[in-house]
Amino acid sequence: MAGRNGPATFLTFLLLCPLPCPGCPAVCRCSFGEVDCSYRALRGVPENLPTNASAVWLGYNHIAVLQANSFLWQRALQSLSLRSNVLVSIHSQALAGLGELQELDLSNNFLTVLTAEIFLTLSGLVTLNVGNNRLGQLPPEVLRAVPSLQELYLHSNALKSLHSSVFLNLSALHSLTLQGNPWACTCDIQPLFLWLMSNRATIQEENSILCRFPEHLNQFPLLAIGNESFSHCQDSLLHPQDYTFILLIGPGSFLASILICLLLGSLAGGYQTLLKKLSHW
Repeated sequence: MAGRNGPATFLTFLLLCPLPCPGCPAVCRCSFGEVDCSYRALRGVPENLPTNASAVWLGYNHIAVLQANSFLWQRALQSLSLRSNVLVSIHSQALAGLGELQELDLSNNFLTVLTAEIFLTLSGLVTLNVGNNRLGQLPPEVLRAVPSLQELYLHSNALKSLHSSVFLNLSALHSLTLQGNPWACTCDIQPLFLWLMSNRATIQEENSILCRFPEHLNQFPLLAIGNESFSHCQDSLLHPQDYTFILLIGPGSFLASILICLLLGSLAGGYQTLLKKLSHW
């Protein structure tokens, strides 16, 4: 009888579990939807993570690259931590399927760039921690994909400037860290300065947001500079299209003025000649 029931039992299993069933990788500890794979010297995301996982901790491992579809079956995941790995690259589809994710911790890694594609499916993200990485820039389109963001940690990176439009889409943002970056306190940072002055309640440890450049402002708090320090920037801030206009119109105006002068000179000469002829008559 056991042999006869074998195929039926297997068919029942497939019907009840068409997708990978909840399980726990041997290297992890699982309890009530929480999966702890920290401190396991892992070099990649373990396979067969529980499909019902609500939180996955992969911190303090040796993961360097997040491959595409690393969490494809973890559709209920709300919290994911990859802090303190050796991450240098995240595939644009690495977090695909995590529409329920609310907290993402990528801090203490070696990331130099983030792309908007990484976050396209994370519209419900509330907390993003990318502190202690090597980010040299943060394009505005990156955070447009996460309009629900409330907490953003950008401290201890390589940021010299940020465009103020980075934060325009983040109406719910109430906590922001920027300290530990080598801020260049020149005219280019004025829009960010004005945004920060208008949103001081959002900023954590504002006195630790220090200028690195120029030399005379080294280690001086950005928000202590004062708006008057940017007064000289108003006339000098030209957009690229302004320079294009100057380059095109400037030489054109010069040539036009020469032609006008030649024309006026010719007319004046002709007029003088005409007067002499009339005087002889």
